[in-house]
Amino acid sequence: KMGINLSNIIFSYPGRDRKVVLNIPKWRLKSGESTLIHGSSGSGKTTFLNIIAGLIRPVNGSIEVLGEQIQKMTTIRCNSFRANNIGYVFQSSNLIPYLNVIDNIRLASKFSKNTTSSNLNERIRKLLITLNVAEQDWAHKARNLSVGQIQRVAIARAIINQPKIIIADEPTSSLDPTNKEIFIKLLMTLVTENKITLVFVSHDISLSRYFNRVELFSKINILENK
Repeated sequence: KMGINLSNIIFSYPGRDRKVVLNIPKWRLKSGESTLIHGSSGSGKTTFLNIIAGLIRPVNGSIEVLGEQIQKMTTIRCNSFRANNIGYVFQSSNLIPYLNVIDNIRLASKFSKNTTSSNLNERIRKLLITLNVAEQDWAHKARNLSVGQIQRVAIARAIINQPKIIIADEPTSSLDPTNKEIFIKLLMTLVTENKITLVFVSHDISLSRYFNRVELFSKINILENK
């Protein structure tokens, strides 16, 4: 079964020159598979992830995610599909700085039909324990957390809705070597246990050992003007 299937994707940002940022003839990822995609900064990796998540629309092409053509969806339908099926771990975490740990994770669940309020607090508690976020930190506002804690909370927020796909955009770039190893091991454990499809983008090739599929972004995104 195919998790993600892209074909003939062309994307350019609006503007006078309309320079093509993405040209992806074909890219596929099976359900339950994990891939590390590496490439230099500014090569279009984040744009690629945002296309898969339905956050932006291509000029041309087909984006099939879990058997659904998301480029044909209305914005409301696409937002609902993403909330129910995709967890996103952003490079900058995107936590709400004035909300505490619990409320940041709870907020993500408001947009999904997968999580009922009856078991939500218990699931948040179990996730934070699994991710080694100390209980005394759960009431802390996100702005007062360490970088390592922030990224672990970001994983919890991405996984709370029981997504079928996780998209991770350079999530280890601001972590020291120890926290980077803790983060990636925790993420891979959760992905394996929950049979999640993982698209992990990074410029850090040392992470390759955690993945059975490693791809160079320049082989996916075929730009003639390179």
